[in-house]
Amino acid sequence: MKPSTPNARRFPPISPKCPHMIHGGDYNPDQWLAYPDVIDEDLRMMRLARMNAASVGIFSWTSLEPEDGVFTFDWLDRIMDRLAENGQFIVLATPSGSKPAWMSEKHPEVCRMTAEGIREPHGRRHNHCRTSPIYRAYCTRINTELARRYGKHPALLVWHVSNEYNGGDCHCPLCHEAFRVWLRARYHDDLDALNHAWWTRFWSHTFTSWEQIRPLDSSIHGLMLDWQRFKSDQTLDFFRHECAPLREWTPDIPITTNFMGFHLTLDYWKFADAVDVVSWDSYPPYHDRPDDWLHAVDVSFAHNMNRAFKQKPFMLMECSPSVQNWKPVNKLKRPGLHFVEALQAVAHGADTVQYFQWRKSRGGFEKFHGAVVDHCGHEHTRVFREVSEVGAALARMDDVVGTTTPAETAILYDWENRWAIDEASGLSRDNRRYQETCTAHYRPFWSAGVACDAINEDCDLSRYKLVIAPMLYMVRPGLAERIEAFVRGGGVFVTTYLSGIADESDLCFLNGFPGPLRELLGVWAEETDTLYEGDDVRIAAVDDGSAGLRGEYKAETFCDLIHAEGAQALAVYANQFYRGRPAVTVNRRGKGRAYYIASRNEARFHADFYRHLIDELGLRRALGCELPDGVTAQIRTDGEREFIFLLGFNREPVEIDLGPAVYRDLVSDSEYGGRFQLPPYTALVLEPAEKTAAAEPARRR
Repeated sequence: MKPSTPNARRFPPISPKCPHMIHGGDYNPDQWLAYPDVIDEDLRMMRLARMNAASVGIFSWTSLEPEDGVFTFDWLDRIMDRLAENGQFIVLATPSGSKPAWMSEKHPEVCRMTAEGIREPHGRRHNHCRTSPIYRAYCTRINTELARRYGKHPALLVWHVSNEYNGGDCHCPLCHEAFRVWLRARYHDDLDALNHAWWTRFWSHTFTSWEQIRPLDSSIHGLMLDWQRFKSDQTLDFFRHECAPLREWTPDIPITTNFMGFHLTLDYWKFADAVDVVSWDSYPPYHDRPDDWLHAVDVSFAHNMNRAFKQKPFMLMECSPSVQNWKPVNKLKRPGLHFVEALQAVAHGADTVQYFQWRKSRGGFEKFHGAVVDHCGHEHTRVFREVSEVGAALARMDDVVGTTTPAETAILYDWENRWAIDEASGLSRDNRRYQETCTAHYRPFWSAGVACDAINEDCDLSRYKLVIAPMLYMVRPGLAERIEAFVRGGGVFVTTYLSGIADESDLCFLNGFPGPLRELLGVWAEETDTLYEGDDVRIAAVDDGSAGLRGEYKAETFCDLIHAEGAQALAVYANQFYRGRPAVTVNRRGKGRAYYIASRNEARFHADFYRHLIDELGLRRALGCELPDGVTAQIRTDGEREFIFLLGFNREPVEIDLGPAVYRDLVSDSEYGGRFQLPPYTALVLEPAEKTAAAEPARRR
């Protein structure tokens, strides 16, 4: 069956060594070297769990180099050989995520410095100075040793560089000087240009020399925005430095580093070109509540972003097979939830399901974090059985490997935009919720089974029919022109309140908001009202049914007071002093149109508004039926075959009606059609069955 969406293709597997779904996890055998029986048991149980990969060496620097220049690789030699003999491939890490104590003692300058000028003590992890030439030299040395020793090992699958890079602050003299060098390049050595961009005449903050600049004054928004950009660029530079010996010695081994979803401090779009394959760590707070499925929407949106970074399959590098240890409440996953969560990643483009961790640590900070093997040390546990079920399912999905998820819709989520929104003084200080707002606009597509990418301001828009940009506060140069061209060419663009406010330096646009989007949208936003929780503000459809809107909807948090300047009002405010003013507008330009949603609205509004656009634009649904709350369907395809992942995140059974179509589940070989009950926490991988007659009641083997 040919898909109706463009850009469908099949990519090669992550490594030609393993043309299968990768199933594995973080393995720390150096913690158990004094327990050889434990390692024997690990290898036996990995086979039982149908695991074909292990991530090794992530925090093993001291085990690899217990003294400066003294390397002890013998234990890793044995482990890699034994894993290979056992049928496992190896995701081999560089150890820079946690530096050894001897290094901090010998070279305290590798530790970060606080804003108060105090050097941080050795401890915890991910707290090295990214600028330190000493730390960079040590990383080059250990990475070179690893690459030379293991580059030709037949089981080496992927390089896992460091672990969960973060943009934590270091205020040492080296970092501040590197920041000033970065600024001189950004502003072409023109201090006047910097002062203008940062609007430093306000409060007499004008800098008269580069040496005066330190990233410590949060009242200068342009300064703090550039500090965030610098930290992202400096971390990327550090990553490239780590990769250099790996690229030199092992050019055929793909490189990744594990992202952390919407983690605030790094702009992962800048890393997308630097990695060979994207990977990320997913730890949603599933807590078995009636609305728990809403967390699945958040996770799917993050999966979509990781897929969109390179528009090809990614790696789920970490997830917990059971419980976590760092949330306020660390709830057990309910039976079946791990299975559907694992297949959720695959549905949205992952070619791996990997865990933190294989075996629970006996001590330390993460000794109570979930693992495939608990402290009891055997396979006779609920968690192990469920992981084994995932392994068995993945083993049947060779034909899914490399397939893609073409999307006709994109939601714009941009890190620099988020930094600017969070930094701004004013508005609703504690309730801006940019990420949550983007996810709220994504939810109707998830519920309808419509594929959707998450993109940033620099991405190509031409591949989509519909582009949605919630809270597009920052409009970087060239974006408005590209949106204009997109709409004139027939695209549909949707944006909201607090859009078109500031440029890339967080300077407000003059001549009225939404700035460079004002003419395209056909509105002028004169003021923004921020609301208390519980304030009664409603918007009302102008004509019932127009744009899918019917009756009244509740608004909250933000209400733009706009004037229509050529745009047509689809809804107006129903009360408050701005009653009768436009609340939702559309403006037609060329072959397309642009919508402005002036208030933050309840979920029912998004459902009605976007359901209308889905139908009007003919956006492809994975299944042609309506899906109940808590259920989604996602497609992966190579352009010829389609795999439809039906995912249920409800704790109670729900009814599905597939109509006359008949599907076969790739995992169980059972057929599904017509009406049937989808059990709690269930995932099916459906392909159209050969027969096309009306489906019999669903049956399972």
